[in-house]
Amino acid sequence: MILWYAGLSLAIVWNVFRDPALDHRLVVAGALLPDAADAGFGRPAYAHTLGAAVVVLVAVMAGTRGRRAARRRLLALPIGMFLHLVLDGIWTRPKVLWWPLFGTAFPAGRLIPPFPLVLGGELAGAWALAWFVWRFGLADRQRRREFLRSGRLVA
Repeated sequence: MILWYAGLSLAIVWNVFRDPALDHRLVVAGALLPDAADAGFGRPAYAHTLGAAVVVLVAVMAGTRGRRAARRRLLALPIGMFLHLVLDGIWTRPKVLWWPLFGTAFPAGRLIPPFPLVLGGELAGAWALAWFVWRFGLADRQRRREFLRSGRLVA
């Protein structure tokens, strides 16, 4: 599921923060990162834990001390990771979310949900992306080019 995470994370981040200067490309990258990182396991594993998102957040905070612009830009990555956990409903799997508190083995499960859920999620994500394109005039070539270059929006 790509559109589900990309579209919904963009829509949620805009409606919560309303910050056109946030690098929205990194929000999407963070929202897609857990599935990409855990693809080799075939199930939610390390990247789907709360600890992984917290480690990335701490790394961004520690690595950008004294560099406010870099911190502001890079904070979008862990925000996207946290949104992935929410959109994935990982809180329903406490052994994964709170790993290793309930043991070090990850429970069996599927990384990709059944097809009807994937289809519904991708349609919802496509709708959210269409709204995002419409809301920020990204059909305009210059606005789209600026967004793809900087991740910033023109409200």
